[in-house]
Parts: sequence; structure tokens; C-alpha cells
Amino acid sequence: MTIDVRSLLREVCGDERAGDYGVDLIDSGLLDSMAFIELFTRLEEEGYDLQPTRIDRSRLRTAEGIEALLRECGSGRPEE
Repeated sequence: MTIDVRSLLREVCGDERAGDYGVDLIDSGLLDSMAFIELFTRLEEEGYDLQPTRIDRSRLRTAEGIEALLRECGSGRPEE
């Protein structure tokens, strides 16, 4: 994986807890609609081709779920 998902989540959510193991980003309100848009924008900038409307929202509940999703969709930009 070419991106540090936990650091990215801390940035876009504006809260250190967002990258912690097992934190439910949706129920906690950390991944609100603005953070969601920012997350997908940043992932797209990193080369991940994700279609938010085609992703089961439950996969976005935790940092671990997002990491698994990114592993499945590819590695983003090729490493140099």
C-alpha cells in the first residue's frame, strides 16, 4: 500500500482517534460527509480508482476496513 491510511484519516477527520484500531468512524461521527468527500478526493489523488456509490458503506467503518478495501482495489500509483 502506498498510502498511510491511518495518517490520512487523522488528517481528513481532524481527530487523532480516527486512525486508532477498531474505532467506528461512522458511528463516532469522525467520518462525516465532508471528511468522506476529502478522503475519496485524497485517495483519488494517490491513484486509487474508487467509486463511492459502489462501495458498501460498512467497509468504511474502520481504518482496517479501508486498508483492506485499498489492498483489494490495487496499490494506487506505482512505487518508484
